[in-house]
Amino acid sequence: MISGFGTVGQGVAEVLLRRKEFLTGRYGAVPKVVCVMDSKTVTKDPEGLDLAQIVKRKQETRSVGEERYTDSLEVLDSVDYDLLIEVTPTDIKTGGVGLKNITHAFECGKDVITVNKGPLALEFSRLIGLARENGCKFRFEGTVGGAMPIINLCHENLVGENIRSIRGIFNGTCNYILSKMDKGQPYEQALKEAQQLGYAETDPTNDVEGYDTAAKCVILANSVFHRDVSFKDVKITGISQITADAVAQAASHNMVIRLIGEVSDTKLEVSPRLIPAGHPLGISGTLNIAQIDADLAGPITINGRGAGKIETASAILSDLIAILDERHGHA
Repeated sequence: MISGFGTVGQGVAEVLLRRKEFLTGRYGAVPKVVCVMDSKTVTKDPEGLDLAQIVKRKQETRSVGEERYTDSLEVLDSVDYDLLIEVTPTDIKTGGVGLKNITHAFECGKDVITVNKGPLALEFSRLIGLARENGCKFRFEGTVGGAMPIINLCHENLVGENIRSIRGIFNGTCNYILSKMDKGQPYEQALKEAQQLGYAETDPTNDVEGYDTAAKCVILANSVFHRDVSFKDVKITGISQITADAVAQAASHNMVIRLIGEVSDTKLEVSPRLIPAGHPLGISGTLNIAQIDADLAGPITINGRGAGKIETASAILSDLIAILDERHGHA
């Protein structure tokens, strides 16, 4: 079932429709989505919903169904499902409804895929423990870097490596603003342009103050470095106080300023850094980028789109395939 049917939830539906032939060939059938709920309404069918019709209805009426609900846990209990795709909006302060839904799913023995950073940034260890205690699979590739593969890359392709650190740009909004400032735009103008283009929210605090990047660093610290940290443990400095003079001063030394998240066994920090022009971490625009320092492979640099409907849904699809492969005994 799918909890949350905003941009990413609709992207999941569209990706499942696009990959119908692939999934049928691999597993004999497309996984059935038996329930979809948005923030206020729900639609169910134990035989499987018509995802194309639900996307169309959502776009036309802003609701997935006629049935309204007030308690998402009651909805979860009313449906016979085996995997929850949790894509409700992120709440970094409390974890929001996503934390409640994920917790309840594990307590009921259900597998979970999420791109919701809030629950993992606040209660990673408890959620991992719940999943293990109840024999549930838990995957969350899309929580860091959207379509940019990093968590599964570290766990699977780099298994056996001693990963010493990960540094990167994990927020496209901040990178867009700083890239515009490189060209002489003042901060306020660059932010306004980012909002007009849909890169920044009306309230950009989570992005520009570094909170979104910090949440992603917590997830990396816990999942890759096996630490036990939460959002409150991150040393955070955002970009809202960066001046045009500071950007010009950096440029005079052939440097750029970028908001960098850094994670290691001992470090957990988000801050603006001076980066040499031309360095991979000096990338411009809205892309995310990460540099993984591994003891055998050396530095590995990856980049990709950190947000977007289909891009983020692609990360969910990869997690879904991994779970289905395990269920079907695929190599």
